[in-house]
Amino acid sequence: MKKNKIFVMGSYVTDLTARASHLPKPGETVFGQSFRTGAGGKGSNQAVGAARLGAEVTLVTKLGDDAFGKLALEHFTKEQIDTSQIAIDKEMPTGSALIAVDDQSENMIVVTAGACGKIKREEIEQAEEKLADVAIALTQLETNLDAVERTLELAEKHHIPVILNPAPYQAIPNEWLKKAAYITPNETEAAQLTGIRLETEEDARLAAEKLYQMGVANVVITLGKKGCFLYNEEYKGKVFPGLIMDAVDTTGAGDAFNGGLAYALANEVELIEALQFANIVGALAVTKEGTAQAMPTLAEVETCLKQSLLEVKS
Repeated sequence: MKKNKIFVMGSYVTDLTARASHLPKPGETVFGQSFRTGAGGKGSNQAVGAARLGAEVTLVTKLGDDAFGKLALEHFTKEQIDTSQIAIDKEMPTGSALIAVDDQSENMIVVTAGACGKIKREEIEQAEEKLADVAIALTQLETNLDAVERTLELAEKHHIPVILNPAPYQAIPNEWLKKAAYITPNETEAAQLTGIRLETEEDARLAAEKLYQMGVANVVITLGKKGCFLYNEEYKGKVFPGLIMDAVDTTGAGDAFNGGLAYALANEVELIEALQFANIVGALAVTKEGTAQAMPTLAEVETCLKQSLLEVKS
């Protein structure tokens, strides 16, 4: 395993984002205030999040042979992400995400996976040498599930710890959970995985305990601006408070958290400190518009960390 090296298998979609005063109800047409396109998808966002912090990131995804796909490759090159394992689909278009954001920075998202929903198992296998040479792997559920399964299998073969971000929720076999060293659902995904509705800290503890009993060594439930909740052998339920920031756009906060957690763990930071670091990364991401473009740099995180420590001391 190599320090600071991260393998990400996941989605890329082009974000098509409109801002409006409020989110539309079914059948309602709302006039927007602005519109923009940008790089998105959970795999891509998390890869960019880790790369901006300074990690050496290899991304496995699939793009269409179209204008959005070409823009994606330019984007990854600019972010210094290894694109050698990105496949091009001659038939399927590049994925897209339709995003609506309101004045309270709440959002609604519809994702069409496109090419990244057709990643072949053999395309994961072609990246096996890269996977075997990293400190940690990171994957989500925004691609076809057989690609996720093969990533978990190969990581287990090479004893590479995996962060499984079960987003967006899809039903997966319990055996997959046992192959993940860390699982990072948000409150909604934790409820979908366990059947336990999360309304209180005790609900979070019960859901996390259930996931732990299902075989995950480290359960991390993200709680938005409240921070995150850890359950493992040492901590039978512990909240790590987040930073309260003036939110502009919450769309990429979870992806920023996962990218930050992967970076910290890849650099041999202890889990407790890694979670606190990831909380800061996620908090900073909501202070800017967009997803990938909102991911903070290491310098920004370190500045925020120093300020938060000074506030605690004072």
